[in-house]
Amino acid sequence: MHFAFVSIPAHGHVNPTLPLVAELVGRGHRVTYFTSADFGPRIRNAGAAFHASGGNWMASMPALQPGQRAQAHLMLPIMNRVFEDLRSSFPALVDRLRQDPPDAVCFDAMTLSGSMAAEKIGAPAIALMPTYASNEHFSLRSLMPAPPPEGADEMAKVALAMGRLLAEFAAEQGVRTPRLFNGPPAPFNIVFLPREFQPMGATFDDRFRFVGPSVGGRDSDGEWVREGTGPLVFISLGTTPLNRRPDFFRMCLDAFGGSDWEVAMAVGDQTSLADLGTIAPNVRVRPYFPQLQVLRHAAVFITHAGMNSTMEALYFAVPLLAVPQQPEQVATARRLEELGLGRHVAEDVGPDALRAAVAALHTDAQVRRNVDAMSDVVRSAGGAVAAADAIEARVHHGAGRFGNLN
Repeated sequence: MHFAFVSIPAHGHVNPTLPLVAELVGRGHRVTYFTSADFGPRIRNAGAAFHASGGNWMASMPALQPGQRAQAHLMLPIMNRVFEDLRSSFPALVDRLRQDPPDAVCFDAMTLSGSMAAEKIGAPAIALMPTYASNEHFSLRSLMPAPPPEGADEMAKVALAMGRLLAEFAAEQGVRTPRLFNGPPAPFNIVFLPREFQPMGATFDDRFRFVGPSVGGRDSDGEWVREGTGPLVFISLGTTPLNRRPDFFRMCLDAFGGSDWEVAMAVGDQTSLADLGTIAPNVRVRPYFPQLQVLRHAAVFITHAGMNSTMEALYFAVPLLAVPQQPEQVATARRLEELGLGRHVAEDVGPDALRAAVAALHTDAQVRRNVDAMSDVVRSAGGAVAAADAIEARVHHGAGRFGNLN
């Protein structure tokens, strides 16, 4: 069979799909993948034919200052860039799919183009969800912290404007408006979480297949050799411009430099080592580390609580100290605390408090038991093999079972 994949240009959305792509290709299927050109090499490495589609508008996201929340004047330029990108790239995407029709379009649930392209060419639509699923009983919006009162009206206007633009574009194309938060985004949905981590997981029916994360295929992300002998703390705030936090990284150096901890700290490509000052011998700093390799050895993970990083840490049974940077990450930080898998600290935590929080997490026997149990759940969810099985079954036997979404 032939499967088309469509994703937004973000590591946290592309990376979870790559083991699935490799699994499908290994079974003899053909995969064509559409996202921005930045991701071409790793997608080709997974075995897919790559087609650049759209620009990397994620790279233009502004880096918020410590404690700063997303505001309307910051979101408007991003929203406009997204819709400019959609208008310019969508016709070429549809043309390519018509020239080489897929048996199904597997699209990231946050794409604006994936479900519309599937409907436009009459192909079965399968949503890929790297974060919380939504149905008639649960929406990610219910987990989001409320915007500050002084900015709520402006943010509401931005949301309404985005909804209007999307509805207008869908009407121009003769298709339904994509669902982003209200209900299932597709008749069939693959969720890269275990059901046990999904809030209200019992309310999700067989339109959803919870397969958990897949961690294969990324050991080629770079070389890393452990050098110290103490417990390892891994520090990373992800791969988006929001990780530009030199003050936070300097505070981490103050907290752990010269201590008994071995430290691997990923500061991203927007923070210079010159911005960090003196780096103690027990600390290794790079723009990025091969995350899966490091997590295999980590005792504690200080993380922004992006879902991809969260699932990878739980796969390797690493307790998480969450320092969220975005509203969705605040929701995940709360979820980690609810399930006893980690703790949540504010970004402006001081070095003494940060060091104490890591030490407490490292020695918390109940957290260790909870993390070990969740690791078993994550590893048994099925990953790429279960996702490929579900997609094959859906296309072979169930394409019309649930009908179209209203």
